[in-house]
Amino acid sequence: MAASTSASSAPSFSTPTKPVSSSSPNSVCFARSSGRARMAVVRAEAVDATISPTVSALRPSKTMAITDQATALRQAGVPVIGLAAGEPDFDTPPVIAEAGMNAIKDGYTRYTPNAGTLELRKAICNKLQEENGISYSPDQVLVSNGAKQCITQAVLAVCSPGDEVLIPAPYWVSYPEMATLAGATPVILPTSISENFLLRPELLASKINEKSRLLILCSPSNPTGSVYPKELLEEIADIVKKYPRLLVLSDEIYEHIIYQPAKHTSFASLTGMWDRTLTVNGFSKAFAMTGWRLGYLAAPKHFVAACGKIQSQYTSGASSISQKAGLAALNLGYAGGEAVSTMVKAFQERRDYLVKSFKELPGVKISEPQGAFYLFIDFSSYYGSEVEGFGTIKDSESLCMFLLEKAQVALVPGDAFGDDKCIRMSYAAALSTLQTAMEKIKEAVALIKPRVAA
Repeated sequence: MAASTSASSAPSFSTPTKPVSSSSPNSVCFARSSGRARMAVVRAEAVDATISPTVSALRPSKTMAITDQATALRQAGVPVIGLAAGEPDFDTPPVIAEAGMNAIKDGYTRYTPNAGTLELRKAICNKLQEENGISYSPDQVLVSNGAKQCITQAVLAVCSPGDEVLIPAPYWVSYPEMATLAGATPVILPTSISENFLLRPELLASKINEKSRLLILCSPSNPTGSVYPKELLEEIADIVKKYPRLLVLSDEIYEHIIYQPAKHTSFASLTGMWDRTLTVNGFSKAFAMTGWRLGYLAAPKHFVAACGKIQSQYTSGASSISQKAGLAALNLGYAGGEAVSTMVKAFQERRDYLVKSFKELPGVKISEPQGAFYLFIDFSSYYGSEVEGFGTIKDSESLCMFLLEKAQVALVPGDAFGDDKCIRMSYAAALSTLQTAMEKIKEAVALIKPRVAA
């Protein structure tokens, strides 16, 4: 998203005689004064390169940085296995791709309404009613350029400077930065691997105050793969409903990537939660459509209208071609039909292999994910250990650097997600690739000398 330029860096029109920069410390300029030309020698001033303090406070995404680093190494000839990005390795299902190509052939390449085409918004309403048990009309749906844009706009629309955004950790890397961008304060609620990284209701209750404006929930979770059972969500809802000012943003982008017996529950479907819930979903993960950039927000009309205002000034509507493809995706059947279930079956096979393999490593803790395609693995028992030729494994970042250097496997440090004890592995890669990566990781971990007791 584009950030507004600070006033200090905007061009000034009050000094028309200000010279352009020159290779010389002094520049000659001509000005008209009292009807006569005069020449003045003035010193050239450096351009003000100040960046907005709000933008300066943002941290770049570590997942993107590590993915870019792995790509650069591969381009340099290093056979790095990249397991950092949250992107399915499958191609977009043919029927969806064909719908996009047909849109181009048919000349469906112009702007659409800012909120998205009516046919797509109607299809989204039908999907939400049939699959999630929540009822919306088309004017309560906003289609955007990816779920990420939906979340950012939602945070900007409902939060003000001084507000607090409650975020369970581990969290998706962008949530705290989105809160910061809105001038709000992210309040991190830690969870435990022993409790499958699920938020404890009593902790939530202890952190809510008059500044609390938004609670962000992600189920299935990135980065942990945890799925909130309905009973736990109902306990959370019982707390939320006591605070009229507190809203909930429910990020459900991994909804269809879920493993039995886990079941997905939309927060807005719970008693009394529809009016205060902003539901975000999209097409990137379940339908392998990351590059199509298509997501949507469903919420009460006044919230959707506010987000639509932001979108109209930032990007306008989503791609017309992607929207035709998204319509085809929703027509695949309940929960994406066979195309999605085939992908989920492959993800589950990979998960099972990796969980078994990591459990074989001494000192490693793991919570078996119930959804998404990530493992969030606790390697903290290795911190403080020495590796000959590398140095000390101090934290999740140094561990990931070690594995990149010695195993040539790119993973994401857990500190990017608010839990430095862990590292994240994406298993959105072929099983054979994961088997090779696992062998390399085991060989590298064998090089780590155990910590010496003080």
